[in-house]
Amino acid sequence: MSAATQERMPTLYLSHGAPPLADDPVWPAELAAWSAALPRPKAILMVSAHWEEAPLALAATETVPLVHDFWGFPEHYYRVRYEAPGAPALAESVRKLLRAPGMPVQDIPDRGLDHGAYVPLVEMYPDAGIPVLQISLPTLDPVRLMEIGRKLAPLRDEGVLIVGSGFFTHNLAALRHTGPGVPGWSAEFDDWGRRALAARDVDALLDFLNKAPAGRYAHPRTEHFAPLFVTLGAADAAGELAEQKSVIDGFWMGLAKRSVQFG
Repeated sequence: MSAATQERMPTLYLSHGAPPLADDPVWPAELAAWSAALPRPKAILMVSAHWEEAPLALAATETVPLVHDFWGFPEHYYRVRYEAPGAPALAESVRKLLRAPGMPVQDIPDRGLDHGAYVPLVEMYPDAGIPVLQISLPTLDPVRLMEIGRKLAPLRDEGVLIVGSGFFTHNLAALRHTGPGVPGWSAEFDDWGRRALAARDVDALLDFLNKAPAGRYAHPRTEHFAPLFVTLGAADAAGELAEQKSVIDGFWMGLAKRSVQFG
């Protein structure tokens, strides 16, 4: 990567939405306004809930087809393209920061961006002009993910926007049984998470399955909350846990779409 910029990039956790996000009357404009208020990144590092791979893997460093990793949607969602430039220099920086004894890094050069990455990027940076690198979640352990975020934090001073992409609540099976509106478990977890973030209660967040009301119901599997901890680690390394705000809140199809910026 090039020499440090004068302005440190923030680090984000966003609720990424499914492909029909593009048809929502509100959410795309919220994402677009968010990106317009940020400094323009030199590159974007994405950590998506939809790619678990160990050891930690780097996706393609040149433009390859997207991963349309969803089923049963209308055909036009599978025709979406997002041909962002690859980011080989960023990949090399990530390798240098993360490779250590007991922490190998692998390359999967034909792996394209999945919908956890490209769905929000289409709304935030529709010109697809910023190099993007996606890395995998090598674990769902919050403590280990925070440590990865801390190791990646220096990239922020090189113009890199680090983005953890998940969903603040995520239990699709339960939604099928709760009817319209916002389920109580989703609202309760969202309120708890908002307060824990505002209080900078990292210990509670790390133990969210036990500490949060309806924690295990809001996240029966934790991959959609896991990217938050990479974001938290990248913020904590710079002492910026207090410099946070929820940029987007509310609910989409009963799920909390809370999205947070640090720095």
